[in-house]
Amino acid sequence: MEMQDKIKLALAGLIVAVGIVGFYMIPETQGVLRVLAFVVSLAAAAAVVWTSATGKAFVGYAQESVAEGRKVVWPTRKEALQMTGLVFVFVLILALFMWLVDSGLSWLFYDVLLGRG
Repeated sequence: MEMQDKIKLALAGLIVAVGIVGFYMIPETQGVLRVLAFVVSLAAAAAVVWTSATGKAFVGYAQESVAEGRKVVWPTRKEALQMTGLVFVFVLILALFMWLVDSGLSWLFYDVLLGRG
């Protein structure tokens, strides 16, 4: 990373810090102004980061992610409902199995082996 990019990222961090300090310096009665000061500092910091190589790489990554997201083939409503139903059935069967194993082990240890039943 170049020194220029490091300076830009440090400046962005400083801008956010100034926004946080500004938020607490403005009286509580000025709630909208407090939030606005912080949001403006975030926007300014984002603008500074966007001009750095790291920011440009992130924007490229985000654009590629959106393009990949558009390629996804989503299931139809019928397919989604069928898969949801299968998941519920599987969970019920697994819960029943776990209950049977737990009950069986409890019976085995407490009633049979320890004789406390």
